[in-house]
Amino acid sequence: MPEPLRLLADAPLALAVADRLHLVETSAPEYAPRLTVAAGRRPRLAPGTVLTSAAGPSLRIEGAFSRPGDDDIPASRVHVAAVLTPGDLPAGETAFTTEKSGLSLAWITLSDKGSQGLRADTAGPAIATACAAALPVALAKGHIIPDEPAMLKALLVDLALTQGYDLIVTTGGTGLSPRDTTPESTLAVIEKRLPGFETAMLTASLAKTPHAMLSRAIAGTLGQAIIVNVPGSPKAVRETLAAILPAIPHGLDKLRGDPSDCAQA
Repeated sequence: MPEPLRLLADAPLALAVADRLHLVETSAPEYAPRLTVAAGRRPRLAPGTVLTSAAGPSLRIEGAFSRPGDDDIPASRVHVAAVLTPGDLPAGETAFTTEKSGLSLAWITLSDKGSQGLRADTAGPAIATACAAALPVALAKGHIIPDEPAMLKALLVDLALTQGYDLIVTTGGTGLSPRDTTPESTLAVIEKRLPGFETAMLTASLAKTPHAMLSRAIAGTLGQAIIVNVPGSPKAVRETLAAILPAIPHGLDKLRGDPSDCAQA
């Protein structure tokens, strides 16, 4: 069982719901609040992890980034935490237990007009709704970016490897238009392809329309994340995700080293 995680603050903090904190993994006194652990390994603070103190605020990890070092200050990993339960964080150390129930979902809408605020995004929220209806979701975060391959590749790598999201679903850019490059960007970063997911999504879509055969959607893994491309309409989002969501929990277990036999009931 992991040791309690300890948050060290240099001064008291009054925390309100939805406040954001940057929690720094470092022993450098220049940073506060900072995370320490009394002994053993620090718990894995993946997105969706809830930190609970005995008589104070509770926090939820929503992402992470790396902070470069400077002169005598070492480089560090920084977790972005949102306050779930308000309270006072006293100066000094506060012990927190950590728990993650459910998976973390990141959705990405590829849309030139949407990224400029010229078109309302309905497909991205449809991803969140479909996943929440079928899976235990601890955290869902959305992104809207233009159809730019370099931007998508960088975001996929960041979400999977730096922030540690479990499931990443892109919507849009899977067809034949000149700016439709989502499959190429996804293929450039994934480590293992999931052709069964692709077949299941295509089969579900073809049952609705012959135009589905034009989709080039890709599915695969990167690190411990599953990445899936779905088309750009809310209807197609629901149809394609319904075909694969039942397999997501087992797939994530396998990515994390579950030794059980896939054929077992």
